[in-house]
Amino acid sequence: MRTYVAKRVAQAVLVLWAAYTLSFILLSALPGDAVNNRIQDPESQLSPEAAKVLLEYYGLDRPLWEQYLHGIGAVLRGDLGYSLTNARPVADLLADALPATAQLTGLGLVFGVGFAALVALLATYAPVAWVRSLAGSLPALFASVPTFVVGIVVLQFLAFRLSLIPSVDDGSFLALVAPAATLGLVISASLAPVLAASIRGTRRQPFVHVQHAKGAGEAYIFRKDVLRNSTLPVLTLLGLTVGELIAGSVVTETVYARKGIGQLVVGSVNTQDLPVVQGVVLLSTVAYVAINLVVDLAYPLVDPRILVDGKAARVSRQKEPAAVGSRTEVRTPRLPAEVAMP
Repeated sequence: MRTYVAKRVAQAVLVLWAAYTLSFILLSALPGDAVNNRIQDPESQLSPEAAKVLLEYYGLDRPLWEQYLHGIGAVLRGDLGYSLTNARPVADLLADALPATAQLTGLGLVFGVGFAALVALLATYAPVAWVRSLAGSLPALFASVPTFVVGIVVLQFLAFRLSLIPSVDDGSFLALVAPAATLGLVISASLAPVLAASIRGTRRQPFVHVQHAKGAGEAYIFRKDVLRNSTLPVLTLLGLTVGELIAGSVVTETVYARKGIGQLVVGSVNTQDLPVVQGVVLLSTVAYVAINLVVDLAYPLVDPRILVDGKAARVSRQKEPAAVGSRTEVRTPRLPAEVAMP
C-alpha cells in the first residue's frame, strides 16, 4: 500500500510541474505582456525608476530560463505575485474568489452524480421499454447542448417567468441551486452512460446469477453486489470530470453573474493580467490533481484486487524464465564415472 501511495503522489507532483511549465511557456509565447504594455502606456504615468522596479520584480529584465526558475521558487514559497490591475496579491484574489466557486462546483458535482444515477437506473431497471430507451438517450441530449444555453433557458423560465429563483446572485442558497443544477446536467452526460453500462455488465456476472438462484431480490442484489462492483469505472471518470467542472464554472458564473474564479479569470484575460491568469491555472491544476489523487487512493478501498493484482504481476515477472540469447549459463548434468559410457 505504501508503494502504491508513493507512486501516486510522485505522479501528482510530476503533473503539477508539467502544468506550470506548460503554462509558463504558453504565456511567455504571447505577443507582448501586461507589464510592458503598462509601462509603455502614456496614461499610466510611470516613472523610469518605477518601471525598472516593476520589471525587476517580475524578472522580465532577465533571460527566460531565469524567469522560469525564479517563478518556480516563488510558487514554492507561496508567492504568486501581484495583480497588474489593482496591485493586490494574487493569493488574496484567489482566496476571495475560491469559496463561491467551491460551493458551485461542489453542489454541481452532487447534482451531476444524482442526475447520472437516476438516468442510469431508469435506463437499466425501468419496467417499460420506452422509458429505458428515453433515459438512454438523455445523456446525448445533455452533451449536445452547450452550458450557456442550458443556463440561459433555466434562468429564463425559473427566474423571469416563474420567479422561483433570483435573477442575480444575492448570496442565498436558492440562488446557488440553478447554476449548480446547470453544471450538474453538463457533467451527468458523461457519467450516466458509463454507470449504466457498468451496471448492465455487472448484472451479467455469475455471482449475480447465483444470488438470483438463492432467491434474493433485485433491490437486495443491487445494494449488496451490483452497486459496489459498478462504481470503479464511474470513480475513474469522476476524477476526470473535475476539469469539466472547473471549465463549466467559468461559463456558468458568467451567465448567472456570480462572483468567483470564472469572473476573475475572464477579467484577467481581458486586461492581460498574466500573474492572475497563471495563478488561476495553478489553482485549477492543484484542484484537478488533488481530486484525482484522492480518487486513485480510493481505488483499493472500493476494489482491493488492485493491490493484489499489482503484487501478482511483480511476482510473475520475477518468476519468468531467462530470455533466449541471455548470458545465463546452461550446465549439462554430468553422469557419475561408474555409469559413464566407455
